[in-house]
Amino acid sequence: MTSTAQTRNSTVATVPTAALTGFSGTLIEVEAATRAGLPSLVIVGMGNKSIDEARQRVRSAITHSHLEFPLRRVTVNLAPAELPKDGAHFDLPIAVSILVASGQLTAANCSGSLFAGELALDGHLRPIKGALIITEAAKRAGYARIFMPVGNILQAQLIAGIQIIGVTSLIELFQHLKGIKPIASPATLPLAVPSGAAEPHLPSDPAHTPLTIDAIRGHDQAKRALVIAAAGRHNLLFSGPPGTGKTLLAKTLIGLLPGLTPSEILEVTKLHSLGVATSTSVQAAPPLRAPHHSVTLTALIGGGLKPRPGDISLAHKGVLLLDELPEYPRSTLEALRQPLEDRSITLSRLYGSITYPADALLVATMNPCPCGYLGDPYTACTCSSSQITAYQKRISGPLLDRIDIRMEVSKSKHEHFFDTQTMNNTQHIKVLKSISIARKVQQKRYKRRGFYNAYASIRQVNELFGVTDEAKQLLEKATAALALSTRGILRIVRVARTIADLEGSTALQKQHLAEALQYRGSPMPS
Repeated sequence: MTSTAQTRNSTVATVPTAALTGFSGTLIEVEAATRAGLPSLVIVGMGNKSIDEARQRVRSAITHSHLEFPLRRVTVNLAPAELPKDGAHFDLPIAVSILVASGQLTAANCSGSLFAGELALDGHLRPIKGALIITEAAKRAGYARIFMPVGNILQAQLIAGIQIIGVTSLIELFQHLKGIKPIASPATLPLAVPSGAAEPHLPSDPAHTPLTIDAIRGHDQAKRALVIAAAGRHNLLFSGPPGTGKTLLAKTLIGLLPGLTPSEILEVTKLHSLGVATSTSVQAAPPLRAPHHSVTLTALIGGGLKPRPGDISLAHKGVLLLDELPEYPRSTLEALRQPLEDRSITLSRLYGSITYPADALLVATMNPCPCGYLGDPYTACTCSSSQITAYQKRISGPLLDRIDIRMEVSKSKHEHFFDTQTMNNTQHIKVLKSISIARKVQQKRYKRRGFYNAYASIRQVNELFGVTDEAKQLLEKATAALALSTRGILRIVRVARTIADLEGSTALQKQHLAEALQYRGSPMPS
């Protein structure tokens, strides 16, 4: 809470803010002490470079706001001192604490309020990173209101039960706290946040319409794989020669996913507020992340000296698209094995361990060989057998084992190019309805919203899947013939269960398992 303490020669003021500590916020007390001495400003409390540079920003912002910077020795402490602090959002609470310590504001003026914002040299406020997390921390600590840059209030509105006041400048905040010119109660900004689990829809704006099933000519089996993957959240790999439409098919998957629930919107937006530079928007739709194959390990899985979420986390509840999978460094791909299995990732660094959610649906594409034409009926492959083997070995068996559906994509017939019969989105709408029904069946089965067949444990498979005796016999034969691992068997059964759900079958029958086995073969022609 905001407070002041005064001695004969010194005044200490305390103003609250919050530090970003991974996926949550920690309450920070900004203490400002003024005492006689040469005019100076010192900031202590284990702050990084951006906080050290706050000395210049705060001093300039106060003077340009026609307020008085105290002609005394000013010391600012960020407590607790042992917690590393990062970010320019400390500018505003530092400035407020100095104004309180110098007597221009009182503790009563700031009572019940938490402050966060980056100051420009002229006193205006710039949007900050992690505004949603800071707001959540303020509410958890019991503060009635939070003052932050007006550009961040769209995100902050996702947190109910706390007053969010958007501020454009330091002088505007000063006049509000003094009661000279109160900031008008900000009208609630319109948010496109659904009240429940929304299903995908076709946007009215053609420029922002995602690719649909109807836009793809031919490739009926590949589109079937997309539907299964979307319905049960199964990882997917397309393989085939160049120009067969692998990337186009992969990009279509995002349009088949359900809309985010309010809790998922909050979670995804929090991640993006940390991982995307000064993100101020609300992530109301499933995200699509498609990093280039030159992406670094840190950029893909997260990390750094002070860990930040990577693409695997920024694709949470959405799609992680890895185009030309063998071109990614093997070490980078291997780092995906754990988060693909656990749907979260824990980063342990010097300043502690942070766990980020990473429930991303992986869709990948690859050529069957370096030249790309192995198995192509029209173009001869020019690669040697050793080159083909080396290329295919860039993807390890354990990683491949975590991909539920592997589909070979061949070139579509040329007559499909001018076919306009399927461009009216009727097939896409029909597919969305079938996927929606399958999702509702899964929610009822697991008695949990947002839980899919791809997440089912061995116990849940045995208790809930209803596998027929014929299907079990087929699985036993396939296990022996294909030398399937336990993980491989589990993933095949999960895919089969999704196929059964799409067909409205309560029992997992032989034909469902047979189709699932087709998707478990080699990802490329031999």
